Amino acid sequence: MYGVANCVDPAIRIFDLTHRIPPFDIWEGSYRLLQTIEYWPENSVFVSVVDPGVGTDRRSVVARTASNHWVVTPDNGTLTHVHKEIGIKELRLIDEKINRLPNSGASHTFHGRDIYAYTGARLASGKMTFEEVGPKLDLGLIVTLPYIDAYRKNGKVYGMIDVLDVRYGNLWTNISRPALIDLNIDYNDHVNVAIKHNSILVYNETMIYGRSFAATKKGEPLVYINSLDNVAIAINQQSFAEKYGIGTGIHWRIEIEKA
Repeated sequence: MYGVANCVDPAIRIFDLTHRIPPFDIWEGSYRLLQTIEYWPENSVFVSVVDPGVGTDRRSVVARTASNHWVVTPDNGTLTHVHKEIGIKELRLIDEKINRLPNSGASHTFHGRDIYAYTGARLASGKMTFEEVGPKLDLGLIVTLPYIDAYRKNGKVYGMIDVLDVRYGNLWTNISRPALIDLNIDYNDHVNVAIKHNSILVYNETMIYGRSFAATKKGEPLVYINSLDNVAIAINQQSFAEKYGIGTGIHWRIEIEKA
C-alpha cells in the first residue's frame, strides 16, 4: 500500500494510525476513526481497511466528513461512529473501472492495495477530484453497525462500552462528561458503577470519580474522563477489562449513579 501511494506521488506524506485493530473487528475500526480524525488538518485523507467482506458485493466508498476530511473505506460499518458523531456531508461510490491500480484486475482479496491506497493517494495528491471518485450515493444508505445512545433515567446515566483502551485495559464508554454534571457528580465524588452483558450483571461496585489516576492507589478502580471527553473506567496500573472479562459493543451496558 505504501508502494502504490508513493508511485502515485512520492511527495505524499504517509502516517500509520494503527495496525492493532483486532482482525475482522469493524466496530473498533469505526471507533478509531472517530478518535483520530478531528485532530488532523482539514483535507487529510484516511484509508481505513478492516474488510472481512473483501471480494463480495460490499461497496467501496469515499466519504467527505463535516469536519472536511476524507475517508476511503469499504462501506461495511466502518463509518458508523464518524457518521453519528462528526457527520458525513457526501458519499461517493468508488468507480473501480477507473480508480483501480493498473494491471490488478485479477486480484479480489487485496483491495487495500489495489483500490483504497490507490484512490486515497490520487485524492490526496490532487491527481483526482472527489467528483471523479464515482457516482454520488444517498447518505441514508451508509451501512452502520447497531449503536445505543447514552441516556439518563431515574437518577442514573446509561450507556455502553464503546471500546477498550487496549494497552491498559481501560473501558471507554459513550457516556459524555456533561451527563455526569447533569447528575451533580463532581470530581472526588463516589459513584456506583454497574456493568451488564446481555442483561447479566458482571460488575457492581462503588468507586471514586477522579481527575486522573492519582486519585486512587495502585489496584483501585476509578471513573475518569478520557481524551474524547467521555466517561472511562479503569484500575490504577491494572487491566480492568482483563480482570473482569469485559468486552465492547451494544451487548455491554454500563450504569452510573451518584453514591
